[in-house]
Amino acid sequence: MYSAKRNYQKELDTVLQKLPADKPPTLLLHACCAPCSSYVLLYLSEYFSITVFFYNPNISEEAEYQKRREELLRLIAAMPTRYPVQWIDAPWEPGDFFAAAEGLENCPEGGERCFACYRLRLEKTARLAQEKHFDWFTTTLSISPLKNAAKLNAIGEELAQQYGVPHLPSDFKKRGGYLKSIELSRTYQLYRQNYCGCVFSKAESERRRRQEVLPRE
Repeated sequence: MYSAKRNYQKELDTVLQKLPADKPPTLLLHACCAPCSSYVLLYLSEYFSITVFFYNPNISEEAEYQKRREELLRLIAAMPTRYPVQWIDAPWEPGDFFAAAEGLENCPEGGERCFACYRLRLEKTARLAQEKHFDWFTTTLSISPLKNAAKLNAIGEELAQQYGVPHLPSDFKKRGGYLKSIELSRTYQLYRQNYCGCVFSKAESERRRRQEVLPRE
C-alpha cells in the first residue's frame, strides 16, 4: 500500500532478523549507479547473495550509460563484501523510457513521469527475478533524497504480487545511508552525476545551474 507514514527501514529490519543464518538468500538488486549502490551493497551483502542488475533506459546518452555501468563494475570489483556480488546488465534501450514517459513529458520532476520510470525499471527487475528464481528483489533508488520511497515500495509490492517474488522493503537513505554513500563515493573516488539520467532531469539540472550563475540585481 502507498503510504508515506510506513517506516520501511523498520520493515527491512524485521525481514533481516528472520532470514536463515545458514545460507544467504538470493537478491536481485536493481542498481542505478555506483554512488547509490555503494552503501546498499555494503549493507545488504551482509545478509544476501546479491546479483546487481543494471537496467536504466532513462539515461539519455549512451556514453553516460556506459560510464555509469563501468563505474559500478569498478566499485563491485574494489569493494570487499561478505558474499561475492554477481552482475547482470541490459543493453542501452532508451526507447523503453520514452514509451513509458509518453504523455508525461511536462510533468514536474518527482511526479508521475518519475513514477512511470520507477515502474519500468522495477518491473523489468521483478520479471527477471521470477525467471531466474531469485528469493527477493529490490532497488537502490530509495537511497536518494529525491526519490519517493513510499511510491517505490508500493510499486515493488504490487509487482511482487504479480510476479510471485517477494519485494524487499527499503528506504536506504535512513540511518545516514545517503551520507554514508557520499563518504563511500569519496573513498572509492566514484563519479557522481548531478541528474538522474533522463533528458528531462538533465534539462532541469542545467536550468538550475544557469540560475546559480546569473548575476544578482
